[in-house]
Amino acid sequence: MRSGKQTNRASQAYVPVVANRIRQVNWKRGIPLYLMIFPGFLYFVIFKYIPMGGLVIAFQEYDPFSGFIESPWVGLDHFQRLFTDADFWTLLRNTLMLSALNLFLFFPAPILFAILLNEAKKSWFRRIVQTVIYMPHFLSWVVVVSITTLLLATQDGAINNLLAGMGYERIEWLTSSDYFRGVYVVQNIWKESGWNAIIFLAALAAVDPTLYEAAVVDGANRWRQVWHITLPALKSTIVILFILRLGQIMDLGFEHILLLQNPVNLDVADVFDTYVYRNGVLQGNFSYSTAVGIFKSVIGLLLIVLANRLAKAFGHEGVY
Repeated sequence: MRSGKQTNRASQAYVPVVANRIRQVNWKRGIPLYLMIFPGFLYFVIFKYIPMGGLVIAFQEYDPFSGFIESPWVGLDHFQRLFTDADFWTLLRNTLMLSALNLFLFFPAPILFAILLNEAKKSWFRRIVQTVIYMPHFLSWVVVVSITTLLLATQDGAINNLLAGMGYERIEWLTSSDYFRGVYVVQNIWKESGWNAIIFLAALAAVDPTLYEAAVVDGANRWRQVWHITLPALKSTIVILFILRLGQIMDLGFEHILLLQNPVNLDVADVFDTYVYRNGVLQGNFSYSTAVGIFKSVIGLLLIVLANRLAKAFGHEGVY
């Protein structure tokens, strides 16, 4: 009996030693992974988290010469100024309208491209199409807007010249408020849809081909296969990306909007991004523009949290 108790005590004392050795071995095996993660971690700490301390100037009348400490505090005055500004509702309307068009027209476009490419049976044709639709992503918005101007200019644009040659009146595509939103969305679709389709193609690559073979045996046509196999395979990816897209509903891309803006279409083209540029960069109202940025970020955060909870309530996988 004594020898048995001594053995049990020895084994119990030995277990922590073995566990510690296992932890040390696992930690040493993970060193290469930690080294790979470290640059990315350092990037986020230096360029993402530390600069967040600068948000304090939204509650100050910030003076670059006085710094954060000596600049006078004004509390919520800048937020009050934003919400009582005569342009606030116009900015909010324009931002939400363009974001809604992006959600309902631009967001489905990569999904459609991915499905169409997945249905293509010739690998050489698929590679060519993928290369062609990826290429616009690598062009800057300056180049894209310049190409659009050459095509849609009222007097010398290629499309208007074609319309005039056919006996139709020239259309003011770029200098009319009626066409601004359409031009903006079409440019987004043309430039980014192919690149955004990559993640959906990756999700479709994981689908078991035998599912399609079984569907063919059961008599399902192409449309039935897409509806019952392809789309369910994309469902979780679509939900997650849609939630993330909602978080960017107040961010439309400053450069793109600014390049398309002109005094004629400003009533529909002026958004929070360009408003911050005018007040923060051109006029030097750093505190006020920071308050506008915080307002945009809070709206995006609330939409992500709400959409994530709704997704989980309906049985989908959320972002977190």
